[in-house]
Amino acid sequence: MTTCSPLQSAAYRRYLRRFWPASGLYVLAIALATWLIPDDAHASALTIGIALLPGLAIVGMIWAMGRLLVELDDEYLRMLEVRKALVATGLVLAVASVWGLLELFTDVPKLPVFLIFPLWCGGLAVGQLFNRRAGY
Repeated sequence: MTTCSPLQSAAYRRYLRRFWPASGLYVLAIALATWLIPDDAHASALTIGIALLPGLAIVGMIWAMGRLLVELDDEYLRMLEVRKALVATGLVLAVASVWGLLELFTDVPKLPVFLIFPLWCGGLAVGQLFNRRAGY
């Protein structure tokens, strides 16, 4: 018998064992890049390599999320995770598109592209609220 409680699911435990180390590596890589690369540094093999380290951690986080969807045995829990991802994706697409048009036609500040993933993760929280509000 499968369980519908995410806290008791082996797939969620494996997800957390993958996601949290990648998140920690992201924080460390951001700190390292901030410390080692001066503002307005020229692109060199070294600066590019250091700047890519946080991106590799993000790839690890995305991989952990994808593995969760593959490993979840409970179709109901999988549906809730997919619904959260759809809400997050819709929010990020809306923000990026609307802000991009504002950038195109006005002098609003540029939205740094690296914020897309953190915005998407925030959208997952909105998706979780959507699932709870809908009674799921």
